[in-house]
Amino acid sequence: MSPVELENFRAFFPLLAEKVNGKALVYFDNGATTQKPAAVINSEKQYYQKYNANVHRAAHHLSALATNAFEASRMKVQQYIHAQFSHEIIWTKGTTESINLVAQSWGMNNLSSGDEIVLSVAEHHANIVPWQIVAEKTGAIIKVLPLDETGRVDASQIDVIISDKAKIVCCSHISNVIGKINPIEKIITRAKSVGAKTLIDGAQAIANIPVDVQQLDCDFYVFSAHKMYGPTGVGVLYGKTSELESMPVYQTGGEMIKSVSFSGTTFNDLPFKFEAGTPNIAGVIAFSAAIDFINEFGLNRHEYHKQLLTNYCYEQLLLLDEVKLLVTDKPDIPLFSFVIDEHHQQDIASDLDVAGIAVRVGHHCAMPLMESFSLPGCIRVSLAPYNSIAEVDYFINTLTGILQNGADEAGIISNKSEYEEIGSEDEANGILDTFCRAKSWDAKHREIMLLGKVLPRMSKELRCDETLISGCESAAWLSISRSSTDIFSFSAYSDAKIIRGLLVIVLAAFNHKTAQQITEFDIDTYFKELGLIQHLSPSRGNGLLAIVKKIRQSVL
Repeated sequence: MSPVELENFRAFFPLLAEKVNGKALVYFDNGATTQKPAAVINSEKQYYQKYNANVHRAAHHLSALATNAFEASRMKVQQYIHAQFSHEIIWTKGTTESINLVAQSWGMNNLSSGDEIVLSVAEHHANIVPWQIVAEKTGAIIKVLPLDETGRVDASQIDVIISDKAKIVCCSHISNVIGKINPIEKIITRAKSVGAKTLIDGAQAIANIPVDVQQLDCDFYVFSAHKMYGPTGVGVLYGKTSELESMPVYQTGGEMIKSVSFSGTTFNDLPFKFEAGTPNIAGVIAFSAAIDFINEFGLNRHEYHKQLLTNYCYEQLLLLDEVKLLVTDKPDIPLFSFVIDEHHQQDIASDLDVAGIAVRVGHHCAMPLMESFSLPGCIRVSLAPYNSIAEVDYFINTLTGILQNGADEAGIISNKSEYEEIGSEDEANGILDTFCRAKSWDAKHREIMLLGKVLPRMSKELRCDETLISGCESAAWLSISRSSTDIFSFSAYSDAKIIRGLLVIVLAAFNHKTAQQITEFDIDTYFKELGLIQHLSPSRGNGLLAIVKKIRQSVL
């Protein structure tokens, strides 16, 4: 796309015009969810305004309109993934529910002791935990496909790991961390040769590459609408007719029954057999508009602009010596995961957020993969066709500035000698005074990062499971002591500078107080006066509250 064409294309997405912290939004978290074009938003709105009614069973005009649109969307998905029949398209809440449906309905009834479930080490938790539960209940065994140096499933190990004991092989088409296309055809061919079924997690692939389930010849394929410009709360389970017909029902209730009496119940035919209760009608109908949008612009193909973004961002990241990509070679889609020497991922993400840049950090619901890399997590940048080269340049320049300059050493709070120790009244008042003067979130964020520099390092002996703060997004520890006069003292630490800054703020409120004083302290008003909670991400805000909770539970 030319700059003019790209600008026109971006105009389809209302949210991209928003500002974050007074700066133009740069949305690089598309692997988590994509933004929605106006056509999708308007489609959902139109359903509620023009023909809001339940589907299938009513005999009035509005229900007929809703039912026709609802089933037309099913047929559109069928065509999009080249399924043989529309009844092979089952509506779910998302990829996660689709996998759980197969695990519970197929897995619980087809696996027994000694059977093998094959997963890859790079699977999302949603494609691991349901199978662990099934394995525990049936006695089945989980086998794991390793990755090669490029981050793809190691093709040389496929025949070794997928043995004649395998009954189902579950693998992501593209990992949500690595961004590379796995050798799915080889995996499916090997599975079929030993009589095993296959489930392919297409959550990252479905909006980026063409998918033909008949050509793949997989037994199940799952994905979510919200990762392909559609609404949240809508997912798809594709299954071969023979498999779906043989599977028992997953949930029971309205729509999935033919008849009910106290002498017995008969269940409905496909696809309704697996669609109990009132579905997300508005979301399903709006999903149809998302598929139309993808088809109109060819977004699920290797179009020039998307490849340009992938190549350019990859090349620019390689120029930063501190940046270490998790695997070798360029990804197949514009999704990049990396760590940065001597910088905590949470601190980098927080600094980028102040600049209006949205990235994702953490284990990305792929903790076994992170463990294989000996990492607690990483930074993930994921782009979409509405992103621009200029945004990549802004991101790289901002990141370079963060790495070169770090936090500004000036500031009232940074001079620790002004306060005797963390938790003195002077420090609490000083923090409140400084944060009240810092009107913008940019300024408040700067002060938090400066506070992170004054927290003394906790000894390794104290950083253990017993002192670990549960619920904090980065590893953080809290040690407690109690004097003979029932005064509590706390020391704390985290690997992330921003968490250390938040720990200082909390300790300033609670340190060197009695249990009664700690319990009665109005922490909500304290945080409100500081202007913290409304600016912190939900996970970081929850982490802050987890620190408070551990302190209060400890003194009680």
